[in-house]
Amino acid sequence: MDTDAPEPPASRASPDLLDRLIAERACERLVVEFVRTLDLGEPGDVAELFTPDGVWEWAEGDRRIEGRDTLRAYFGARPADRLSRRLCTNILVTLTSASTASASTYFTTYRVDGHTGGMLPPRLPVQVGHYEDTFRKVDGRWLLAARALFLDFGGPTERLAPTAPR
Repeated sequence: MDTDAPEPPASRASPDLLDRLIAERACERLVVEFVRTLDLGEPGDVAELFTPDGVWEWAEGDRRIEGRDTLRAYFGARPADRLSRRLCTNILVTLTSASTASASTYFTTYRVDGHTGGMLPPRLPVQVGHYEDTFRKVDGRWLLAARALFLDFGGPTERLAPTAPR
């Protein structure tokens, strides 16, 4: 038997491997889509990335929001003058079954309230931590079933002073 035979090309990967890779990528995309929607989209729309019974919670404290309508109201109530940018790294998705997965993701949040436009001088992040996510495939689409936020560093959101009219 020839043990030095080359590996089969990626195009002939097993269906199981391909399905796993597609599922992992779909979950990674959800992680990125979540923060992009909060930062650049309509914050309340992140509710559509959750299952109908989806949960958002903070590991410390009493903050637990459950269900799409409640999530939409919670995220939609963010201040209209909030400028935020989140950086996500180290996204590690683990498929736990054909229709469930989990992930951990490091994040850093830069955020100010009272923003009226334009570029700001650099600031320190207001949060550094990680998300622990559970995903579920519903009607062929991967969605967040639960997201828990763990903060290692956190502080208040700065409110910018009003700018004088020109």
